[in-house]
Amino acid sequence: MTESDPASQDSRTRELAEHLSAVRRRLDEAVAAAAGGAGGRGAREGGRWFPADDVARLISLGERSFGESREPEASRKIAELRADDQLADSGAVFDMIGSVQSKKAKSVASWARMVHSVDREKVVDALSRASVTALDDGVRTAPLGVLLQVSLDGDVTRGGVLVEDLPALADRVIGADGLALRGLMVIAPVEGVAEQWMARTAEIRERFLADHPDARELSAGMSGDLEPAVAHGSTCVRVGTAIMGSRPLISQ
Repeated sequence: MTESDPASQDSRTRELAEHLSAVRRRLDEAVAAAAGGAGGRGAREGGRWFPADDVARLISLGERSFGESREPEASRKIAELRADDQLADSGAVFDMIGSVQSKKAKSVASWARMVHSVDREKVVDALSRASVTALDDGVRTAPLGVLLQVSLDGDVTRGGVLVEDLPALADRVIGADGLALRGLMVIAPVEGVAEQWMARTAEIRERFLADHPDARELSAGMSGDLEPAVAHGSTCVRVGTAIMGSRPLISQ
């Protein structure tokens, strides 16, 4: 799929193109500033909460990495894109960046390249069973990637595993069929300074890589804090809001 000709774009596509260009500039500047240091290359991800039409527009603009936060909305959106032949030969990939309920692991394993938010053994086991089934059925061709979500402030009620429990959870993933440990994920707490939280993330990651040198992915940073995240090693930033706008209101 080739990128859209600006002259033929509708108003929403032009809006997305402007936002995408702005995010890419921010990322390029962040990567350049981090060059020679610990900085990583941030992959753009968008798409959560928004319709399949917007994802199709972004694919036409050259975007290939998307994050989804909710299931079964993600499954329905991806099915719609496939039915409309929007994904064929596009190279687009979808990651699950929201929390996963064990009962929805089968659905997630049918479309996700990686799950960014794994923080419980129960979820590891459910994803393992789901991925094995998907591989056996030919729905998947590769193991499901797993990023372990780490709690930076120790408040596990907001998601994430305690740092001291990280090694055991990593071992659980490594020992599970159908899964591949790819790295870590963090969400900076609202309290405090993003720079400090990302520096803390870099420390945790350095220790983690000593034991798991191939698990190099770091999903860290969102629309408001991508610069310090990239400076401290993020390889993937979750910037759906910056590209697609605020979450639309949903009538009850």
